[in-house]
Amino acid sequence: MPHEPISVFDMFKIGVGPSSSHTLGPWRAALRFIKTLQEKHISNQTKSVTVLLYGSLAKTGKGHGTDIAVLMGLCGEDPVTTDVNAIASKVERINAEKKLLLNSDKAIHADVVFLMHETLPFHPNGLRFLADCNDGMQISETFYSIGGGFVVKENEDQKNTVKVDLPFPVNTAADLLHWCMKTGLSIHEVVMENEHAWRSEAETRQGLIQIWETMKACMYRGCHTKGELPGGLHVRRRAFELNKKLIKQSDYYDYHSWTKVIRNGGNSFRYILDWVGCFALAVNEENASFGRVVTAPTNGAAGVIPAVLQYFVAFCDGDDEDKIIRFLLTASEVGSIFKKEATISAAMGGCQAEIGVSSSMAAAALTESLGGTQRQALMAAEIAMEHHLGLTCDPIGGLVQIPCIERNTMGAIKAITASQLALQSAPDYARVSLDKVIKTMWDTAIDMNSKYKETAEGGLALNIPLGLKEC
Repeated sequence: MPHEPISVFDMFKIGVGPSSSHTLGPWRAALRFIKTLQEKHISNQTKSVTVLLYGSLAKTGKGHGTDIAVLMGLCGEDPVTTDVNAIASKVERINAEKKLLLNSDKAIHADVVFLMHETLPFHPNGLRFLADCNDGMQISETFYSIGGGFVVKENEDQKNTVKVDLPFPVNTAADLLHWCMKTGLSIHEVVMENEHAWRSEAETRQGLIQIWETMKACMYRGCHTKGELPGGLHVRRRAFELNKKLIKQSDYYDYHSWTKVIRNGGNSFRYILDWVGCFALAVNEENASFGRVVTAPTNGAAGVIPAVLQYFVAFCDGDDEDKIIRFLLTASEVGSIFKKEATISAAMGGCQAEIGVSSSMAAAALTESLGGTQRQALMAAEIAMEHHLGLTCDPIGGLVQIPCIERNTMGAIKAITASQLALQSAPDYARVSLDKVIKTMWDTAIDMNSKYKETAEGGLALNIPLGLKEC
């Protein structure tokens, strides 16, 4: 069976919130479109670009900032390096002038159209770029944002894509376990061997440390920023006050001294529980504010893995570069199996495909990091997903705030619980495999009513009016 090679840096991408499929994906699609214009040597002839948003991108695009993302992409801004503090002012200027600088070069007219009642057949997250040129020629390209920042172009010739042959090809959890048993390698070692097909080990390690540094910065920033989240729901940030309450009067000056204070504060169940929740809240409050985050595997679920990894660092002797790298490698492989065998797109599978997958990834990584076997790690991943099955995606106002932010705290705690259960269990007696639960998740996604798939047309999105608070 042919395998789909997915790198750890496909699963973990640095970008801008609030959504990997509705913000980062469309942003990357816009960058690909301007590259097409450059390759056809018509950038200077382009006078206007219209972006048509379909399906879920149209229905929740305003709340997810899809219009902002495509405008930034057309400007040639890189989501990895762009100044997130300048996004709002740039978009305000574009909207006021009705023009933008295409790839930071040529002033053009740009429109974003939300087609609420039209969906393209391949995927709910479809968008089409139409460029009008001075000579009357029109260029059109259609893209699909399929979750986690992954983007595919309609009718793209796969033969032209770079083919990578991995020493240990993996499509399923059974494949992964086969290679572990055959070679005696742990999960993270199998993943690292595969990563050599793309780059050197030193480059992989350096990239993963950058991923963790971005996660840390996001988490620390979220714990030290107060106020109200944008978008009209009037959601107050909670990580700031919770951090302040838990830290008490302790002094610190950066992430490392902050972590030391946390570690020295105790190890009671309530104390640790509060901190895990605080870590997850902080990341997703930043995500909701167009902050810089890491898709893990999506933006909506970006807080789960950093929260569990920070738990490992602060409370489980995990403050070690090698251990952090191993954690991220293991987590990425579990996420890639979900992507290959099911989906990581809430528009396809509901929130089980985001929070559920991230919890499963974190559970496996934590289990292996705490000394669990390969089978125990996969067992933890199965337990975490099993108890997210059927979770719907019903964001109020199309914003990645309610219930998304709190769900990250739940996903993190479930990951830790799943890990503990697996570490205290014998996988020989497990009745449900990870592959079976992934199939069940996909079956559930297919059966799930479309209004519960990131459309803001069902669930809490209907029962809690925009801007109103429940008493």
